[in-house]
Amino acid sequence: MRTRARVSIVAVAAAATVLTGLLLAMPGVADPLPGGLGPCVPGDCPDEYPYPPHNGDFAGRDDAVNIFVGGDYRVRESAAEAEGRIVVGGDFDQDRASGGRYNIGVVGVGSRVPPSSGADWLVTGGNITVDAGEILDAVGADPGGGGVVRHAGTATGTIEAADNVTDADAFAPYADLAGQLEEASDCYADTSEVPATGTVTYPSSQAGPVATFTGNGTSARQVFYVDQDLVTASGGAVDLQFTGIPAGATVLVNVTTPDWTAKVTGSAPDTWTPLRDNMLWNIPDATDVEIGGTAQWQGSFLIGEPGGTTTVTAPGINGRFFTVGDLVHGGSGGGTGNEFHAYPFDGDLPACEVTPSPSDSTASPTESPSESPSASESPSPSDSPSPSESPSDSPSPSESPSSSGPSASPSTSSPGPTSPDTPTTTGPDRPGGLPITGGRFLTMVGIGVLLFAAGAAVLMMLQRRRQE
Repeated sequence: MRTRARVSIVAVAAAATVLTGLLLAMPGVADPLPGGLGPCVPGDCPDEYPYPPHNGDFAGRDDAVNIFVGGDYRVRESAAEAEGRIVVGGDFDQDRASGGRYNIGVVGVGSRVPPSSGADWLVTGGNITVDAGEILDAVGADPGGGGVVRHAGTATGTIEAADNVTDADAFAPYADLAGQLEEASDCYADTSEVPATGTVTYPSSQAGPVATFTGNGTSARQVFYVDQDLVTASGGAVDLQFTGIPAGATVLVNVTTPDWTAKVTGSAPDTWTPLRDNMLWNIPDATDVEIGGTAQWQGSFLIGEPGGTTTVTAPGINGRFFTVGDLVHGGSGGGTGNEFHAYPFDGDLPACEVTPSPSDSTASPTESPSESPSASESPSPSDSPSPSESPSDSPSPSESPSSSGPSASPSTSSPGPTSPDTPTTTGPDRPGGLPITGGRFLTMVGIGVLLFAAGAAVLMMLQRRRQE
């Protein structure tokens, strides 16, 4: 009897050891961008974000920052709308070529997962300037009256919002985020710690205007390094094809050029839309970035050069957009209806140590209750808000000439990433800490239950042995 009990104890202990090893070996919680940026923040996060962008009913509410600009945000030419919460360290300046509205928060065509009503939809550390005859629209079709426009500086021009607030500390919760994003961008592109797992074949090396990203078919994090512009020889748009990417894998594309121009066109088969929520385009060092073409861009962007300027003329960006430098939405050579659409980034990134922030609210909205929706014009209020215009699907932009720069080796600056086997989770010192969600959470809970049961069985066996 004692022998049988001893064998049972050994078997249960072995099972517990195996389960413990499985738990420790799991990829675990997805390591997010600094501040917990990337995933949806309730609001009311949908199980799945609708795609393609549409103008139907709201699918949920997402209070995460969708666009972060460390410098100035300039709305130009035919830029139409930017879905989701926007945080700008410098000035927000709207001067569209055709006049009219620029919609923020809620848009006519997008994921239709806007921020919560009454939350901050636009925060700036500087001034807001809306050109005469134009409207910055932070109400749109939101039945709750829209969001708050909060600015540390002055606000000039017509602004329609639930509230228009001057707050000298508006940007204070986000003050450390630009530096953290810069560090993380360098870290993700450190080839000594984050080696490539796949290859890129450029249009010049194959038939047709195609760039092919070939993964290794096995790694949970597929890493590519791009050292050329993604355009044709004449500066035209190219088709992007991805192959060898396992289901659920994170796709990290590191761009190592000092300047970068990329223009995409859509063609069958569409191999990158399914990768969107786990795809990050990381551009650590480029000072002049142009993102355009005739098709919707899939995936989120991290642009880490504080002295850089990124110009977006693509019809749509479907993902988060974080730049440490300046952003120009729309521009010469761009088409009509340039849009940002709010889709999350849920990928598992290299665990990089970045300078901690004393703030604990970077990815969380600052809510400002409003009595009723109002349209305000600074310096003097207007009488009533105008209804939002819901633009239809945008025509494709025309293409501008590419300016190709020489390739540069990827950055290897400190701090480097920690081991991917020991990811750094969010905590009180990392603002915007997020809960564990999704299938990984359920797997971890299941293993935890099994470990508990195994431990209880061991204790029962030991108790019986003593009684014998």
